[in-house]
Amino acid sequence: MTARLVSTGDAARELGIHRETLRAWWRAGLVTPASETAGGHARWDVDQLKRDLRALQQRDA
Repeated sequence: MTARLVSTGDAARELGIHRETLRAWWRAGLVTPASETAGGHARWDVDQLKRDLRALQQRDA
């Protein structure tokens, strides 16, 4: 099954956060997009992003 990749804004909307928050997490190295476009725009696999965030929460708990 192929992952559905979405923009930073769409991924943030699905998570219920502001897109700048997601960008800040990316810049801090907390999360990594599934891919980047030639223009440097992130594309996110939201399911993987949610798993990554859960792992971060468990690590920090």
